[in-house]
Amino acid sequence: PAMSHALARMRRLTGDELVTRQGSGLVLTPRGSELIAPLREVLQRTARVVDFPGFDPARDSRTITVAMTSSTAFVIGPTLARLIADRAPNAILRMRNLVEPQPSDFTDGGVDVVLLSEAFTSPYPRERLYENRWVVIAHPDTDPEASALELLSSLPHVAYDSRQRVAPYAALDAQGVPYRIGRLISDFLLVPHLVAAAGGVAVHTYRVAAAMHPRHALRTEEFPLPVAPLGVDMVWNPRLAAREFRSWLRTLLVDACTRGPAFPAARDR
Repeated sequence: PAMSHALARMRRLTGDELVTRQGSGLVLTPRGSELIAPLREVLQRTARVVDFPGFDPARDSRTITVAMTSSTAFVIGPTLARLIADRAPNAILRMRNLVEPQPSDFTDGGVDVVLLSEAFTSPYPRERLYENRWVVIAHPDTDPEASALELLSSLPHVAYDSRQRVAPYAALDAQGVPYRIGRLISDFLLVPHLVAAAGGVAVHTYRVAAAMHPRHALRTEEFPLPVAPLGVDMVWNPRLAAREFRSWLRTLLVDACTRGPAFPAARDR
């Protein structure tokens, strides 16, 4: 009853229902969602006035939740885990995997930040974390004299099976380069594994190829046509108003992206 009376007062104050029934539970109205961030900021300012302790990574024991694709986790996940273990030893890192993000992925499950390819849309503002250039990967037994363009036009492709078409294929089509798709797979991360194990050629991102290098022998060449790199962005949970924590986590993510695996540069033919 006390909660019902408090909700009734808030509804009168804001002129909005704030929450509505959905199934057996309650969901926030759009106006209710908009109020969360500013109200949290007001509460945090009030806490600072009464000297409530702020975020201290050396002592904080929160769960830090980062949502990302398996490819992004493969690239920066291990480094991110080591950095959190060093800088926030009492915290728990939770990495949530996503394929094609849904609106709820940005706010549900306590997620702090979503690392999102620019190929996907976001209902919230985003900021660039890193860029990943495109390369051509092939089995190491391919003709060493064949150029990247010859590999792409002569070997069957292992391609990412998704509604989101990768940019290099648009570039190949625009230049009239012939190619044949031989295999399709819905997990982008498994493309290099299939190329290394079963042959063929693929277009992929440099950072994934670099992280794969110690595990699989792959021939790697620069993509032979002009194409913009693939950007990966940070999309922050709009309900996360803790500026100190968000600033700390942003620095951590940037550091994780600058400490990637060593890898010989792809050859530019």
